[in-house]
Amino acid sequence: MEGIKVESASYSYDNGYTAVDNVSLEVKKGENLAIIGQNGAGKTTLVKMFNGLLRPQKGKIYVDNEDVSTMTVAQISRKVGYVFQNPGDQIFNPTVYDEIAYTPRYFKMEEKQVDAQVRSAAELCNIVGYLKLNPYDLPFSLRKFVTIASVIAMGTEHIILDEPTAGQDLFGLRQQKKIINALIGRGKTVITITHDMEFVADNFSRVVVMADKKIIADRTKREVFWDFEILEKSSIKQLYVSMLAKELGIPNHVISIDEFIDEVNRK
Repeated sequence: MEGIKVESASYSYDNGYTAVDNVSLEVKKGENLAIIGQNGAGKTTLVKMFNGLLRPQKGKIYVDNEDVSTMTVAQISRKVGYVFQNPGDQIFNPTVYDEIAYTPRYFKMEEKQVDAQVRSAAELCNIVGYLKLNPYDLPFSLRKFVTIASVIAMGTEHIILDEPTAGQDLFGLRQQKKIINALIGRGKTVITITHDMEFVADNFSRVVVMADKKIIADRTKREVFWDFEILEKSSIKQLYVSMLAKELGIPNHVISIDEFIDEVNRK
């Protein structure tokens, strides 16, 4: 299967804390899904095993039918790109251009191709005007787009976004949506970790819910946000628009403002 397959994977840190416990998951190439859950649920630990930053201590992980245990981190990184939650954990080059170009150059692409990759990724992330600047001269929200562009420029088929909406205003959220849609349009796999439930409802059809180191649900967004048992187990609040619809006695499972308006107009 082209994509990412997890078979009964577990991971514990050196202090003995088990972060992921016997998790299985399949993500087909070209899929777009969100992984949600409260802090400590195991989300970031799980996805770090997808690209070799962490290795499962039990179970197996396959990327495009290859067992990651037989691959080096460099080999995995050619297939799975990971955007860190904190840009400071990722950025280390003196200019935005050099940051985005770093991995294509590491992969020994020709400089003409490197430049094309950099400019294409920068254009998609709307940061072309900042290429000559030091990334740390940019606000946090723009540094997030620098890290996203640097992973897009790698050309990997599978991309993981860890809390991409953190620190973003409405313009930034719209830009994130544009990026995700563009990547899916190119046939890329996009796996996103986020605490922004409105962003989940607006951008993803498949939602994986984690709690207590395990996956407790893998469903559509409508099913997740109207299953009160899942929401309680994962300590996730229902969408505000869904809460309002529930209070007003709207029978259908509303998950967007447009749906809410349609239901109100029907009354």
